[in-house]
Amino acid sequence: MTVPQPLPHSSPLIAGSVLPIKRAEELLATLPGVIAARIIASDNGAVDEIHVLTTSEVTPKQTVRNIESALIAHLGMRVDHRKISVATTLEAQPSKEAVREAAKEKEAKAVAEAVAAAASSLPVKVERINGRLLYFEDVEVRRSRAKGIACRVTLKKGEESFVGEAEGMENERSRIELAARAALQALAQAEPSDRALALDGVRLIEAFDREFVFVGVTARLARTSALLTGSCEIRESAETASVLAVLDATNRWIAHTK
Repeated sequence: MTVPQPLPHSSPLIAGSVLPIKRAEELLATLPGVIAARIIASDNGAVDEIHVLTTSEVTPKQTVRNIESALIAHLGMRVDHRKISVATTLEAQPSKEAVREAAKEKEAKAVAEAVAAAASSLPVKVERINGRLLYFEDVEVRRSRAKGIACRVTLKKGEESFVGEAEGMENERSRIELAARAALQALAQAEPSDRALALDGVRLIEAFDREFVFVGVTARLARTSALLTGSCEIRESAETASVLAVLDATNRWIAHTK
């Protein structure tokens, strides 16, 4: 009768099964100071090597102890400390807050480039009334138990006023969307033609310690269509900025297609 030989003490298994490498690596990546982690396992699921890259905020000795504790606590896995290799980098790693701020700056830059591209695609010389085709006159938000909220926008062209309304349920995003839709309705009354304008989307964007409303409007004329973009900093209210962003997106296009 052949007696099975015990596994070497230096190659422990995790609960008698194959090592869940991905789960263990994700666990190690959450430890203080750890930037990246990689586990190398043998064919039978035993840990051969653990390599981690860390910042200098935690000592290698403490990192090894953290790894041992985390693996035993979360995965029931004991690892010989001699199998753990720790490399430290002095390169400064960006904080989560810095990453978020960089993302906001990138988004704001993209918005600015989109607005500039939309404006540059149209002729600079356009006929306007006192510098603008349409003026913003007023925006009114009314609450209703049955309908949620209603937004009423008044635009002015010369001595004439044009009113557009939109209704919907109340929340922060719907208010600026309703203001934009109401603005497009008023605009359609002021500029009746075979041109069609439809709201593509509205977004609140933070950039340069300020808030902006950024809108996209799909414009159709005959068989052609184009995405018009406009933006406006929030000063008086988000609804007012939404209406002005719609005018920013559409005034030049309306003048160009007359």
